[in-house]
Parts: sequence; structure tokens; C-alpha cells
Amino acid sequence: MIRVRDKLLPAGEREENLACDLNDFGWMDRIDASQGAVFFAAGVFYYFKTEDVKRLFAAMSERFPGAVLAFDSCNERGAKLMRKTWLKEAGITDVSAFFSLEDEKELAGWSGRFASVTAKSYMRGYRDIYKDVSLFHKLMIRFCDRLVKMKIVRIVFAGGTPCSGAQCAP
Repeated sequence: MIRVRDKLLPAGEREENLACDLNDFGWMDRIDASQGAVFFAAGVFYYFKTEDVKRLFAAMSERFPGAVLAFDSCNERGAKLMRKTWLKEAGITDVSAFFSLEDEKELAGWSGRFASVTAKSYMRGYRDIYKDVSLFHKLMIRFCDRLVKMKIVRIVFAGGTPCSGAQCAP
């Protein structure tokens, strides 16, 4: 997957796309976070069990103080909808354990090393586009916000010197 991503969306000057097993924390040794780190995981955690995601986030918060993790999420209804629609259409049948998140506040109890947990609408993004789109898109935004709770979640790990401003805005 990373080979395809590198061809379509190559990493920038200070970025690296890592091909690794996230359940084997050895990948963390490859990260130089001495000047901070921002981790993006788009469409990744849906394929993990909740307890594995919890272990990963706790390990990252210990290993990368002050770093930022940004990822997308949806609730259980959204995960079921994914299984019934696009995964089925893609012929992917061996995925049964989906991480889902009803409310980002659930994450606060996962680790005492989360300095903050915030979320924004996945469909609206960090710049609210609601007023600039068609009626169809407004309906899709409402569906995604209310029924499947699609979000972009941002966790800032405690300790260290967190990035600020445009440096860490997902």
C-alpha cells in the first residue's frame, strides 16, 4: 500500500510514509522526533480491534511526548455501513474487527498522557465549507455528522514541546 501511496502522493521534505505492522512497535525506532512529530493515519484504524488501537495510542504517547496524532473515525453504525457497502463491493471479506468511536471524549480515559483530544467534522473539515456547497452535499454532511459521526480526531500527547500553529494543524 505504501508503494502505491509513494507513487501517487510522495512524502514531502520532512515526511515519511512508513510500511509497517502497527502492532509491532519496532517502527517507532525509525522516527526521529527530536524536533517534534505529527502522525497522520487516514483510513487506517478501522481495520484494528479497539484494544489494539488503545495499546498503540498509549505506546505512542509514551514514546513521542508532545507529538500530535491525527486520524479519521466513525461510529459503529458507520463501520457497519462500510462493511456492507464499499468493502463488500471491493471483495474484502476478511475484515471483521473495526475500531469505531462514538465520541472523541471516550479517548480521554485511554491514557493519562493525552494533553488534549479534539475533533472536527470529517465532511466539513477544519474550514467549514457548509455554506459553500450544494444541497446534496449539505445533506451528505448532515448524514455523516449526525448518523455515522465521521470525524477528524486530533490527539496531542503530553510532555515535550508540542508543535503549534501551521506546523501541526491536521
